[in-house]
Amino acid sequence: MTTTGTSTGTDRDVGVAERLATIRGGVGPKRHNARTIAALTRNPGCARRAVLDTAGVDKQRLAAYVDFPARFGQSQFALARGNAFEALVLASGAAELVRLLRERLGLPIPEVAYDDLATVTGREKDTPEVRYARSRAQLLRAAAGGDDAGTLFDHPLLALEVAGQRVYLEPDVIAFRHEGRFHVVEIKSFAVVDGQADPAKVSAAAIQAAVYVLAMREMLAGAGHDPELVAHDVVLVCPRDFSNRPTAVLVDVRRQLAVLRRQLRRMTRVEAMLAALPPELTFDLAPDAAGVPTRSPESLVDALQAIDARYAPDCLSVCELAYFCRVEARGRTAALGTSAREELGGIDRVETALGLARGELTPAEEQAEAAALLRNAARLRAELLPTAVAGAAEAAGAAGAAGAAG
Repeated sequence: MTTTGTSTGTDRDVGVAERLATIRGGVGPKRHNARTIAALTRNPGCARRAVLDTAGVDKQRLAAYVDFPARFGQSQFALARGNAFEALVLASGAAELVRLLRERLGLPIPEVAYDDLATVTGREKDTPEVRYARSRAQLLRAAAGGDDAGTLFDHPLLALEVAGQRVYLEPDVIAFRHEGRFHVVEIKSFAVVDGQADPAKVSAAAIQAAVYVLAMREMLAGAGHDPELVAHDVVLVCPRDFSNRPTAVLVDVRRQLAVLRRQLRRMTRVEAMLAALPPELTFDLAPDAAGVPTRSPESLVDALQAIDARYAPDCLSVCELAYFCRVEARGRTAALGTSAREELGGIDRVETALGLARGELTPAEEQAEAAALLRNAARLRAELLPTAVAGAAEAAGAAGAAGAAG
């Protein structure tokens, strides 16, 4: 659809939606969630992920079809365990959660009003717009302090602007209101053993919860309320030790909020992303009447390579296409990690970096600073390596002699 200078915002929205549907291939979109937004903001310079996520492309299916299947994600057993644990925490009007808030966190709640916002009309297929309107109305009523405001809000649908588009978030979260403030509650199935949990899992849960905090704060701010009514301390609920008994801890997500705000501001708007793409770009698998894809994997690889990627090693834990992008990035300094890419700004290839380090190449003006660092590192390595090798050989000889004497 072609727009003119007099086109309305609605016309532009329709044109963007049509283009995204073409890129997606006419199938239903994979919806954004807190994990995808967290991954986007960890690597905001990756146009490939931004385009595919904005269009709602099923990256897991795409990666498998081009023979680079994703190697992360929860097993069906883990998903079932997580669903069962969440059901336990929220059973009987979230009675177990209320117990935790009273006993563990010292929050006196004489009476609790519980609102289930998972559906509006009682139908499972309520549209996101309808669910969001209902959630927004209930949460804003609570922010205004009405007597009928409620205390616990189960599965509110939130919204956040990502790359210039409204994205609906369907969190496994409860907005808990106490003394005029909201707290985001994140329920996870990984265990807290002797008061300690896996730091990587806690970090991932914290940034996902921060997405919800940010979405709630922006909703309140847009309605004229103080965004600080949403606390920066989120309530993380997990199984305690090796039982299914839940426990709760507070996690401060101020740092994650600052990162999210900064990275979301840096993201390219969807219109600009689409303008940089070939007009015929699509990831349509062209299924036949039986639903079997007929498009060749090679043509999908060509489509992927039409969008610039920004691979980094930590993509392996957050992006379904990471193994494809890793092979594509072989020989590039970006594959060495974010810190190496930043230190070697202006030097894209590993062989170029090695040539500059050895003094075999003359650096361009924009490479001069990085080249000096490389030459210095090469000099230090040359000085220290013989000493380290000799020390290792001496230690091995001493160990061998000790063994023989024994």
